[in-house]
Amino acid sequence: MAVDIQPACLGLYCGKTLLFKNGSTEIYGECGVCPRGQRTNAQKYCQPCTESPELYDWLYLGFMAMLPLVLHWFFIEWYSGKKSSSALFQHITALFECSMAAIITLLVSDPVGVLYIRSCRVLMLSDWYTMLYNPSPDYVTTVHCTHEAVYPLYTIVFIYYAFCLVLMMLLRPLLVKKIACGLGKSDRFKSIYAALYFFPILTVLQAVGGGLL
Repeated sequence: MAVDIQPACLGLYCGKTLLFKNGSTEIYGECGVCPRGQRTNAQKYCQPCTESPELYDWLYLGFMAMLPLVLHWFFIEWYSGKKSSSALFQHITALFECSMAAIITLLVSDPVGVLYIRSCRVLMLSDWYTMLYNPSPDYVTTVHCTHEAVYPLYTIVFIYYAFCLVLMMLLRPLLVKKIACGLGKSDRFKSIYAALYFFPILTVLQAVGGGLL
């Protein structure tokens, strides 16, 4: 197989993207950021993510998916208490919202339309924080090679939270308005207001501490 020979790339995550392939001939571009869904291999070439998530990857995704649901249930109980019999219906609605958000997230992820995702294997902690490893060859110019080396474990959680928030805003206010008549007007929507606070907190947690978790 003939490969276009170029100098090796600098940095941990800079790679060369395949520009042209004809039979046994492969031509790669300049060193730079890999496209979404690819990461660099040992030879500094951008390769597609074709592996399946490992057990620990699924456990991590499951943990991050359960956090909004547990917080929904906590605040529903906290603000409903014994004053309303609607808590059970709100619990079921929260479970439905998070379940539908998870299913939709899997369906829109690559490969689209199936409950399956392909991923890049996590090799080290720095894979989660590629923005910290952009090389500066002359200590002046920075070569930006930030990409999702742990595809899709980083961004898929943000997509899931977005769908959770959209479904909550579409479904929960209608349900609460119909069945939470035992609560005062000020208390009726407090569990929804709480979600508008904890979703940004969860997003920051994923952005900053995803790799550590």
